[in-house]
Amino acid sequence: MKESAPKINNSGWRNERASSSLPEVYRSMKIPKNGSWFRKFLAFAGPGYLVAVGYMDPGNWATDIAGGSMFGYTLLSVIFLSNLMAIVLQALAGKLGIVTGRDLAQACKDHYSKPVSMILWILCELAIAACDLAEVIGSAIALNLLFGIPLIAGIIITVVDVLLVLLLQNKGFRYIEALVITLIVTIGGCFFVELFLSRPEIGGVLKGFVPSAEIVTDPKMLYIAIGILGATVMPHNLYLHSSIVQTRQFEQTTLGKRQAIKYSTWDSTIALFFALFINAAILIVSAATFHTTGNTGVAEIDDAYHMLAPLLGTAAASILFGVALLAAGQNSTLTGTLAGQIVMEGFLNIRLKPWLRRLITRLIAIIPAVIVTMIYGEEGTLDLLILSQVILSLQLSFAVIPLVQFTSDKLKMGEFANPLWLKILAWVVAVIIAVLNIYLLVQTFSGV
Repeated sequence: MKESAPKINNSGWRNERASSSLPEVYRSMKIPKNGSWFRKFLAFAGPGYLVAVGYMDPGNWATDIAGGSMFGYTLLSVIFLSNLMAIVLQALAGKLGIVTGRDLAQACKDHYSKPVSMILWILCELAIAACDLAEVIGSAIALNLLFGIPLIAGIIITVVDVLLVLLLQNKGFRYIEALVITLIVTIGGCFFVELFLSRPEIGGVLKGFVPSAEIVTDPKMLYIAIGILGATVMPHNLYLHSSIVQTRQFEQTTLGKRQAIKYSTWDSTIALFFALFINAAILIVSAATFHTTGNTGVAEIDDAYHMLAPLLGTAAASILFGVALLAAGQNSTLTGTLAGQIVMEGFLNIRLKPWLRRLITRLIAIIPAVIVTMIYGEEGTLDLLILSQVILSLQLSFAVIPLVQFTSDKLKMGEFANPLWLKILAWVVAVIIAVLNIYLLVQTFSGV
């Protein structure tokens, strides 16, 4: 009887922590003990940008394009609301990693029973495979649009990024962060020019950030709005963030952890505002270019690419769009690599070589993408892209609810447990995400 009882100790965990998260880079980056706050902030800056990548990956583009072409600037308020939810959840993920020394996968393993933990692991692996599928298809579409490379060839080419990830991991974590930030700047630069070329109506843009009752009363608008909300917060980002904040060598004291939480939260919040700019820019360009010219049926990435140049009067518009898409796809593969490693090691405590783990994840995404492309062509890959977002939506609550539960637990978090106002806010966000994703899934499968 005694053996079957939960082994919960005074720290609130069923099991003790078995190992560190991402051991090859764990606490590998020093934090200056002296110096200005800005210098310390720079030392903590970086993980937030890896997290922000998931909020601008190719899976988000279709909903932003459709929302802009169909309804103009109205759904900008939904993008803004989604971003605020993301800021709250990523701050909690960072705090979990800093305070407990566990990433979210390890926390689930150490809290839940083995059967529950295994179910959560399987769901998470499906979500990562779905996310990787979106990245593969997005990169392949970008290669096809820019260079005319057939989709199947483009999908196969994406295997090569395994070598890039390995090279960067061997050189140090700062190299991965630097490349990710460079690609984010590239995406942002492309859309800054796109905004200039499309000349949106400033008054309409500002009005779009104010929530409208029409979003709820119009069924079609509500469906797109929920699509934007459901596709914004990515479950693998919560696992990723709770791990990579531990790459910093902050002091393991109350003051050290408090400082780490502060700078980590600032890092992710600022980075997510970059993601807000890019997602909003996609919708604004779509609204200014398509909606205002009566092209309200543009909902696909390739349609947007081909129509930008003639409508804006310059080939640069389409080229910049394609470059931004390629950068977004490649950026997402880097963070997907780390998330896959974190989840497998955290839930199972099985350590595979990074190249093998990446190759397995890549093949899970590539095989269905190649088969569907061969049978159904380009239209099939776009349907597969939508399916990947549905799978992500289905899994999201299984990551959000444990995160809110753990960070609200005083036994696990001590004085760092969520205060009452944050606990209420976090649970409200969790419930909203769960309800909206269920609604989105019902609508998707019912064909509405």
